[in-house]
Amino acid sequence: MTAVFVVSVHDVAPWSFSRSRRWLAELDARGVPATLLLVPGAWRGPRLPDDPALVRWLHEAARRGHELSLHGCTHRAVPGGPPARRWLNSLLARGCAEFCALDEPEARRRLSAGLAALASVGIVPEGFTPPGWLASPGSFAALRAVGLEYTTSHLAVHDLRTGARHRMPALSHRPGGLGERAGARLMRTAAGRWSGRGRPFRIALHPADLDRPGLRELALESVDLALAAGARPWTYAGLVRALRRPGDDDA
Repeated sequence: MTAVFVVSVHDVAPWSFSRSRRWLAELDARGVPATLLLVPGAWRGPRLPDDPALVRWLHEAARRGHELSLHGCTHRAVPGGPPARRWLNSLLARGCAEFCALDEPEARRRLSAGLAALASVGIVPEGFTPPGWLASPGSFAALRAVGLEYTTSHLAVHDLRTGARHRMPALSHRPGGLGERAGARLMRTAAGRWSGRGRPFRIALHPADLDRPGLRELALESVDLALAAGARPWTYAGLVRALRRPGDDDA
């Protein structure tokens, strides 16, 4: 069975524009379509709609076959939630898990604000990846209410239209944190092994990966290993649509 994989470029915002361009140039050179995860609100700088050069670049990327997806509104965590989620936010998401503790009304408000900001510059996302891959039950309900097609967690891609959960673990680096070296080795090993076994997976690229020696190279080696093994790259939206059965679009 041929494996499939998704490469996502996280945290696309005005402050990370140059780093996002670096990642996408590498993927363009390999013919790999990426899903760009956009942060529309003010985060470490101006709002995404207020950066005309970034907006133009995003539209050009979409015309080349890359996907533009929503990645929170402000990318900053909010207080509250059960202790386990607060621990995950501080340890794994490093304080960025904006949607891990929200009730449905607040999640819907933030999602609507993010979608409206992107719509103001002609960007209409089909899907959503919560910062840190952490979303509360209320956030899941809000995602369906605002009409998004899919969302993702650390281990799966969730089709919001059909309710299907596609197991697809995400591989990402831990730059500067505990387990950086082990995580880097895991990304390369797992990408090669899973591609050969026909197992679907994801590779997540972050701006901070480019600050640490060797992480960029290991991430790109992982992409190259997957391609060499015959794995097929997809965007999230394209894969979700391809996995639907006949009649699912009427659900």
